[in-house]
Amino acid sequence: MNRVRLGVNVDHVATLREARKTTEPDPVTAAMLAEQGGADQITFHLREDRRHIQNRDARLISEMAQTMVNLEMAANPEMQEIALALHPDSVTLVPERREEITTEGGLDLLRLTDRVSPVLRALQESGIKVSAFVNADQPQIKEAARLGFNAVEIHTGEYANAGRMEVENTLRAIRDSAAAARRYGMHVHAGHGLTYHNVHSIVLIPEIEELNIGHSIISRAVFAGMEQAVREMVELLRR
Repeated sequence: MNRVRLGVNVDHVATLREARKTTEPDPVTAAMLAEQGGADQITFHLREDRRHIQNRDARLISEMAQTMVNLEMAANPEMQEIALALHPDSVTLVPERREEITTEGGLDLLRLTDRVSPVLRALQESGIKVSAFVNADQPQIKEAARLGFNAVEIHTGEYANAGRMEVENTLRAIRDSAAAARRYGMHVHAGHGLTYHNVHSIVLIPEIEELNIGHSIISRAVFAGMEQAVREMVELLRR
């Protein structure tokens, strides 16, 4: 039976550590346990403000991971330099605002073309696959294809936060965007706000190949352990 690939985001392990500015829990250890639980990829977001993942975490995860490594980052020269040095398997370009609690939406590629294009080219020229984190919006999908992204990661936050009357509309937008991205020749990923309870409808979208999930898995791991939390999500991703 086929299943969608699971990228486990370990940012919130670092969030807990940074709450006390100590050495534990260690997101590097969490990444290794996630792999043992069946994760296909380790994802982390190295933010400009370093509010959770630190440079040391990024370096060690990149060196030690046995599966794929996906670095989420802003499209700026500092992060470009770090990505070229770490050389992860893939980079996902995401928006950042200092005051946000978490990433609240997708990149506006139509507005940020001049900022995104040189970073995209530099990473691809070094052999790194690059994805754009975008809303379920047809013009953004089309622009990602025009710019030459290898993949898009569709922001699922609106779906995750939707009330009962809104869920179907948000799902339709994700389905339409996933289909458009595939028509344009891009790989299709998705993530943000996905949980053990709401992931099923996203998994059923045939174009989606990969999900990146963090908060729900880390929350479950508090009670069940990291390996078991990942195993449970892996089972849910079987088509």
